[in-house]
Amino acid sequence: MSARAPILVTGAAGFIGHATAHRLLDRGECVIGVDIVNDYYDPALKEARLATLTAREGFTFHRADVADAELMARLIRESSVTRVIHLAAQAGVRYSLENPFAYQHSNLAGHLAVMEACRHAPGFEHLVYASSSSVYGDKPMGGEGFTEDEPATNPVSLYAATKRACELMSQSYASLYGFPQTGLRFFTVYGPWGRPDMAYFSFSQKIMAGQPIEVFGEGKMARDFTYIDDIVDGIIGALDNAPARQEHRILNIGDSHPVGLMEMIETLENALGRKAEKIMRPMQPGDVTATFADVSRLNALTGYKPKVMLAEGLTRFAAWYKGYTGAQ
Repeated sequence: MSARAPILVTGAAGFIGHATAHRLLDRGECVIGVDIVNDYYDPALKEARLATLTAREGFTFHRADVADAELMARLIRESSVTRVIHLAAQAGVRYSLENPFAYQHSNLAGHLAVMEACRHAPGFEHLVYASSSSVYGDKPMGGEGFTEDEPATNPVSLYAATKRACELMSQSYASLYGFPQTGLRFFTVYGPWGRPDMAYFSFSQKIMAGQPIEVFGEGKMARDFTYIDDIVDGIIGALDNAPARQEHRILNIGDSHPVGLMEMIETLENALGRKAEKIMRPMQPGDVTATFADVSRLNALTGYKPKVMLAEGLTRFAAWYKGYTGAQ
């Protein structure tokens, strides 16, 4: 095991946190996981992810709320943590229309609690945290990807607004207290162990059950689907390349090859070996038409280059999904 201090990963029972913690353990790091394991989606999936981590040497777990500022401060201080990957958040654009206060608690209070704990930690080195491509709003998509320099002042969902607020909070803390922070704007992450509220996962559930799928935006939306292993490459690359002492930086992390929703469904049908019955629906409130990442800054910093294209990624997901659920 690494002689360095352990790395704290919040949201360790979540999709991205689970994969990130495994990668860190693979390279000999000690990892402290934190997750409240709520029921926003099936807790059994979160527990199954967690079980793969707790079986490993070097991993310890705390079932806790990241918005508990005293607990987070004590955990970071007593464990001598100097690096944090903060991925815990209330996810989902559409759910933010139903339960807005969950976003205030998990995203705003949670981010503040983590930052406060980090700024008081002796010798603190780097906070890497999850932002989202949703901060860009529903801007027209031309031939180039969204760049980090765009103003991001027109969020179309409360989820996006809280993620942009977290970026601004981090900017203020970097200026005030001088500890390095990196915000990562994730673009539509998918793959094995993924989130059931994401389209590719919910479509798979319905297709395998012989049920019709609802295709929102009349199928005209496009997303920059990014495979989970590529996302983890970017997270750890960013972690290992901390900015200067008082710097807060924002980096896109995506595939940089947007794919139309209908093309994604066709690719998923091929991966599952089943055809989908499609019901076309209008755009949902809070959704954006397209996402497209310019990842040149992350590439210049870490050499980041996505390796897994959508057909391969969905084939891997379909194999995992059938194995996990027993679907035939």
